[in-house]
Amino acid sequence: MSDMREAAMNSKAWPFEEARRVLKRYEKNPPEKGHVLFETGYGPSGLPHIGTFGEVLRTTMIRRAFEVISDIPTRMICFSDDLDGMRKVPGNVPNREMLAEHLQKPLTSVPDPFGTHESFGAHNNAMLRRFLDTFGFEYEFISATEFYASGQFDEVLLRAAERYDEIMKIMLKSLREERQQTYSIFLPLHPETGRVLYVPMKEVNAKDGTVTFDDETGREWTLPVTGGNVKLQWKPDFGARWAALGVDFEMYGKDHSTNTPIYDGICRALGMRAPEHFTYELFLDENGQKISKSSGNGISIDEWLSYAATESLSYFMYQKPKTAKRMHFDVIPKAVDEYHQQLRAYAGQDITQRLNNPVHHIHNGDVPESRMVVPFSMLLNLASVSAAHDKETLWGFIRRYAPEASAETHPDMDAAAGYAVRYYEDFVAPAKTYRAPTDLEREALTDLRDQLAAYDGPVEDEALQSIVYAVGRDRFDPLRDWFKALYEVLLGASQGPRFGGFIALYGVQETVVLIDKGLAGELA
Repeated sequence: MSDMREAAMNSKAWPFEEARRVLKRYEKNPPEKGHVLFETGYGPSGLPHIGTFGEVLRTTMIRRAFEVISDIPTRMICFSDDLDGMRKVPGNVPNREMLAEHLQKPLTSVPDPFGTHESFGAHNNAMLRRFLDTFGFEYEFISATEFYASGQFDEVLLRAAERYDEIMKIMLKSLREERQQTYSIFLPLHPETGRVLYVPMKEVNAKDGTVTFDDETGREWTLPVTGGNVKLQWKPDFGARWAALGVDFEMYGKDHSTNTPIYDGICRALGMRAPEHFTYELFLDENGQKISKSSGNGISIDEWLSYAATESLSYFMYQKPKTAKRMHFDVIPKAVDEYHQQLRAYAGQDITQRLNNPVHHIHNGDVPESRMVVPFSMLLNLASVSAAHDKETLWGFIRRYAPEASAETHPDMDAAAGYAVRYYEDFVAPAKTYRAPTDLEREALTDLRDQLAAYDGPVEDEALQSIVYAVGRDRFDPLRDWFKALYEVLLGASQGPRFGGFIALYGVQETVVLIDKGLAGELA
């Protein structure tokens, strides 16, 4: 066994822990289908969102971890539920009146309101694929419409007709009494209108593989369950899809967790082994409310990528997937800086530490070097004091601090400078509130100003930090009150950077001028 594989078999990183659970399925016999199948599902009623990214990214991390510990080939499927009936007209699309005429039809039978694809489902599927391709995910795409119509689902649908009573028993336990009266696992597609019908079954004929029902007008129909004439309700569909494809692993949000026994039970009733699953916690907005597509609270993927690179979002997604996390704009700077800290640490780590480092999983072991010579949070403070409206202003400070750095040699630094200006203009500038110093703070600031004005030592973080520290140590208890004063009086914020590093970057004499402005009341 290679050192890497041995370390991975003992790693506490959650992708390896999940990968070992999947491997355990096949410790006695290899999979008959010749591969291990990872699946992720997508409801194409709207555009792909940040949760879609997280689900595919995390599943990919587990798949890659599995490939380290096993030689069994893997596949990853992205399954689109595009045969679902359109229940309501989305609020964010054109031609809404036209769409209203097609309610309850499968998304792949609804005309595309954007006029670019053969159907609304095809449009949203194309958006999903473009979205996944943009981030370089490796996957195979399956459309539910094609899966049902092509006959790939037929064997399982016939078995569902055969075992109808058993599957209904699993479902009915989870339903309220009034729903139980009309519920069926099968939803016929009306032969004339094409609508997905939620009607009770008069007969399920296992021998013929047909269902008989009355439509809304009371007219009786008999349809084969095969060939795309009927679809399964979403919960039975989940378990039946696992059975039809032989899925080994699927993750989903905590809001699905109560359905897990139902999905598993249906998969087993259809004669197949239920997959391993992983339930992740949901993201919360700034007020601690669950983020939802429809309400548009929280942060979108495009918004995150306006202020930081994809890798910082991947880092955020990697962290504690079983813990609910606030996902608002203020988490971005911390995610950027922590990601680069982990990149810098990786070079000096042994194999065990590397496999526990998030960047190993973000980059599938091919970890780049960080070229961020200045932390993102420091760039924001620089943008703040210099009122920078373009990244060239920030480069003036960066070049003085790190003369070897340039936009060409440090592209991640250059990108971060652009992101910092945008973030500063949108979030920092509107929230800045300066205050005047207290008498004690004024005394300390004057002392710091005089020492910096007379300073002729090296312009280095540590040397300057020790001056800042010494000025505050004799006057403030706790010392953090001194640093809080520096941030609130000079930067207009309640927290900020290591101040010695800030002085080294902004400039010693520039900091003297800044303190003079703070003392003169020109900032507050």
